[in-house]
Amino acid sequence: MEITDFSHPIRQSSKGIIVIFAFKTISFFKKFFVLFIAFGLSIVKNQTLGGVTPFRLLLGLITVLIVILVIAILKYLNFKFHLSDDDFHLATGVINKDNTIIPKSKIQNVYIKQNFLQQVINVVSLKIETAGDKKSEIEINALDKATALDLKSKLFAKNNVVNAVESPTQAVVKDRDVFFKVTPIRLLLEGISQNHFKSFLLITTFVFGLYTELEDYLKALNIEERIEDYVNFDEETIFNLILTNAILILGAVLFSLLFSVVKTFIINFNLEVVEHQKTVEINKGLFDKVSLSLTPSRIQNLVISTNRLKQALGLHSMAVKQAMVNVKQQKNFNIVALEKEQLHYLINKLLSGYFEDEGEKRKPRPYYMRIATLEMLLFFTVLNGLGFAFLGIDALWVNLIFIPLAVLYVLTSYRKAYYRISENFITIGSGVIDTTTQILEIHKIQSVKLKQSIFQRPRKVVSLVISTASQSVTIPYISKSEALSINNYLLYKVESQDRDWM
Repeated sequence: MEITDFSHPIRQSSKGIIVIFAFKTISFFKKFFVLFIAFGLSIVKNQTLGGVTPFRLLLGLITVLIVILVIAILKYLNFKFHLSDDDFHLATGVINKDNTIIPKSKIQNVYIKQNFLQQVINVVSLKIETAGDKKSEIEINALDKATALDLKSKLFAKNNVVNAVESPTQAVVKDRDVFFKVTPIRLLLEGISQNHFKSFLLITTFVFGLYTELEDYLKALNIEERIEDYVNFDEETIFNLILTNAILILGAVLFSLLFSVVKTFIINFNLEVVEHQKTVEINKGLFDKVSLSLTPSRIQNLVISTNRLKQALGLHSMAVKQAMVNVKQQKNFNIVALEKEQLHYLINKLLSGYFEDEGEKRKPRPYYMRIATLEMLLFFTVLNGLGFAFLGIDALWVNLIFIPLAVLYVLTSYRKAYYRISENFITIGSGVIDTTTQILEIHKIQSVKLKQSIFQRPRKVVSLVISTASQSVTIPYISKSEALSINNYLLYKVESQDRDWM
């Protein structure tokens, strides 16, 4: 295998022209799509608009494409990168020339991505991210996969000394151990067992709004009479009213279920977790294939989630939070369908010593249930108000279902809420349908804040907000004295430990 020499400026693959041209073209037509449609329809209808004929419009579009192609070629020719001992260097620009230098020590993540077009022309893109930036600092649009892997290994290497016998790419292959590879059956179970409540509410709202807009049209099609013939609908009987609503709800649930399954397959297709000596690599995706590495020193938070159905099926999910603001990319740092033993192994790999360093498990104050009850009462009031306004007195029957569910919500949310502070870690549990566990290392804490409302002040109850470089977590509704004690302890630990947060 030919080794790429990154010590002098090189260009990406010439196929990058195609990728840049495609991206620029899509971006251009996205911005002016509505204008093109309106302008084009007017010209086609009237055969001319301000002297512009269909032929001239087509000629204008071809000219725009030629200009975009020229820009793509110039961007390709002026895009050069190379590596020094400690830095990544990039030269870009068509008119204005830019030179970017990124120290290797500041690189947060390097990940490889391959969209549908890149799969067709057999290239990948490589993105370099640093902590706290909203978007990738660097994106190389077209590299062959071997070169991308070689560059990635050198960016994470402590130095650029290459063994004469073994290339970095070969070393990566030798050190490669597929720890976990998802099966289609487990992906199917993952999609089925997800929390569909949000999707259900979204679909229900959409269907209700669509029905309101198309009510007259549906009446013209005699939809109501057809439903009456099918289910023997009688508005004066509660049974048939419940049956009709149950059919609608079941349809929304099945649709949300199908949506979740399809989405899970597309995002996590061919998911595999590859274990290296010091890092963990995630590869997944159908239309957008991604490959990214998790380095323990750069991890800020771990979020573990499951629910009763997932636990029965042996499914657990782990989301890794790193110091970056790109929310869309952060979703790729999720590993789904893990077994419990695999989950524990990964936690110990990424947060060494976690299971040997557990502290005392503590609960929030009972004030937690009072707030949850008030939230349910507010939701209860809004739900009944809207139901009565649109459906009349019959809508109040929903309270027979809602009240027990509200009580269950309050009790379950309090039962799952806890926090645990040990020598090196903070663990916070929460959830209602899903059970969520958030874990962070104390030495990576950026700030600690006490939060207290005017209603909590007389009761001496506060919430403790703990922030890392990736996100904030909250220990809710604990006594003020305990919060101050935790605050002082965490600040002492952060200041006394000679350890970097990244």
